[in-house]
Amino acid sequence: MVRKLLWALGARYRLHARDLPGRPDIVLRGRRLAILVHGCFWHQHPGCPLARTPRSRPEYWPQKLRKNQERDARNLIALRELGWTVLVIWECEIAHPEAVQTRLRLVLAETAPLVKRASHSSTGLREGPSDS
Repeated sequence: MVRKLLWALGARYRLHARDLPGRPDIVLRGRRLAILVHGCFWHQHPGCPLARTPRSRPEYWPQKLRKNQERDARNLIALRELGWTVLVIWECEIAHPEAVQTRLRLVLAETAPLVKRASHSSTGLREGPSDS
């Protein structure tokens, strides 16, 4: 759903960038924007009913879910230190596409595309074979 909304807004993206911390779900390199779509259970969305801890294996789940949160925090910091804007969209938010679309529009407006380097032709250098 998030990818469909981005496409409808004219944004083009790549998926799961291996060269970035945490392999963000959606990456808009020209805007230096990373979008993380988090499952409420696995990433423990604060205050969300989907983030409840299972009763089975009480020695395993709290530690596992806490490690997920710690990893998420490290990846978020690392992305921001690299100059990336990070947007987290939670699983429970997907039920409200209008609200997600509004957030996407705002972050796209805030992250204008980076200007591409000037081509050789604008510097007076010729491209292709010379006439001489």
